[in-house]
Amino acid sequence: MTTEETDEHPQFYFCDCFTTDNFFLEDYSLHVRFVSEQQFRLDYEALLRRLGCVTDPQFEDVLNKISQEVDRRRRLDATSAERAAAIKDVYQPLHPHVYHLQESYLAPKFKQLVEYCRSSDASVEGLLDSLEEEAGRVYRFPMFEKSFCEELVEELEHFEKSSAPKGRPNTMNHYGILLNELGFDEGFVTPLRERYLRPLTSLLYPDCGGRCLDSHKAFVVKYDMNEDLDLSYHYDNAEVTLNVSLGKNFTEGNLYFGDMKQVPLSETECSEVEHRVSEGLLHRGQHMHGALPISSGQRWNLIIWMRASQERNKLCPMCNKRPTLVEGEGFADGFTKHSATLNPSCVLT
Repeated sequence: MTTEETDEHPQFYFCDCFTTDNFFLEDYSLHVRFVSEQQFRLDYEALLRRLGCVTDPQFEDVLNKISQEVDRRRRLDATSAERAAAIKDVYQPLHPHVYHLQESYLAPKFKQLVEYCRSSDASVEGLLDSLEEEAGRVYRFPMFEKSFCEELVEELEHFEKSSAPKGRPNTMNHYGILLNELGFDEGFVTPLRERYLRPLTSLLYPDCGGRCLDSHKAFVVKYDMNEDLDLSYHYDNAEVTLNVSLGKNFTEGNLYFGDMKQVPLSETECSEVEHRVSEGLLHRGQHMHGALPISSGQRWNLIIWMRASQERNKLCPMCNKRPTLVEGEGFADGFTKHSATLNPSCVLT
């Protein structure tokens, strides 16, 4: 059952393309659309053969994996709510305080940036003087104190070792953690987005909803020599993304950024961007990017996909069509029925 909709707490929705579009076939590094087997064969059978899917059993394996993912997405709300309830019931946090955002967790430079953005004379030019631009509109800044990053990673490792059920962020990350299910949304991620990140995004990304970020999906991804090593080239289901390196000790594994998703890969030159522990990277969600393999150690990253219903209500970033709304729990995929002119998140706090 969903909560009652109000101006302060709108009902959020999925686009119905969630169950048909953007399935990632890991064995072939390919995103596909699946409406029916007939459509899928027409669209992808020849391409998959060129990529190495040449036998009938291999193709049947692809169909089975897509079928399982369709089923998972259709049941997502219910299974996520069940996991969250079970986690709350059985999991004892190691560091309970990290679930509630405190200013002491934030790097002094980051707090200065936010304070400047809130000032009456703030300008994008003034802000850019204090940021490192690593690639086209990809900005780096100190985010957290390293001591907080260490405690957060300890908490996440403690959760991974527990018997509590675990949902994974998406089909590309097998060892991540969904922070809403673990209880981080209300006390940590929402105030971080509303009070600290939106002042920056309002100046940096007004053209893609940076002033009106009103929901998010937050998760942590883990890269390990025995688990996920890298991340294929992709774009995010977000208007603006924050990526923070939390640790631990690792070598290589740089991010790389191409161009926006509309630009053909053949016309794209990529730029590598180094991960630095405790530092954040802000970029547009539709900016194509990936992660190169780590060569040793283990890396944890906090990812926040920030969404602006004012933008995505007009055009779903995943299917590039006007969204067909399907009711969801929590923030769902960030779509609303609100008119853009009524969006209270466009008022900077």
